[in-house]
Amino acid sequence: MAEETNLEIEEAGGNKTKIIIAAVAVVALVAAGIWFLTSSEEAPVETLAEEETAQQATANASSVNTGSALYVAMPRPFVFNVPGASRDRIVQIKVQLLVRGDINEEIAKKHIPLIEGTLLSVFSTTTADELSTSAGKESLRLSAVDKVQAAMEGVEGSKVIERVLFTGFVMQ
Repeated sequence: MAEETNLEIEEAGGNKTKIIIAAVAVVALVAAGIWFLTSSEEAPVETLAEEETAQQATANASSVNTGSALYVAMPRPFVFNVPGASRDRIVQIKVQLLVRGDINEEIAKKHIPLIEGTLLSVFSTTTADELSTSAGKESLRLSAVDKVQAAMEGVEGSKVIERVLFTGFVMQ
């Protein structure tokens, strides 16, 4: 009976050793994987700076009307209140941007927060009475194009956006 007890203790110790070895191996594999992923994706700083300079140069050289027409959808609809003659209204506008060429598409996507902020400031200047007519909606759209182009020209040196399109418009 004493011999059986000793055997059981040795087996339990052997299992613990195997578990520890397996855990160390897993940690080593995870560390190696992390090192591999981070080292292969990083490029030298000089290379990144040269690529960014080249992209800016080509973006500045490109105008709004070059390339094929592409559409950049704003990530979420704009929802805001507008004052009206009898009562305030809630407006929801879905927006897409018409750009020309892949470079302008990438620039527009990069500056989505700037574009959203600019559009919100334009939308906040309107009233429900203006938005109840087609001419008022078109006036708002044209104002949005002008302001977004001015903002993009200030940041990128070119207008980038050709048109602002209202793909959904609801006023309650």
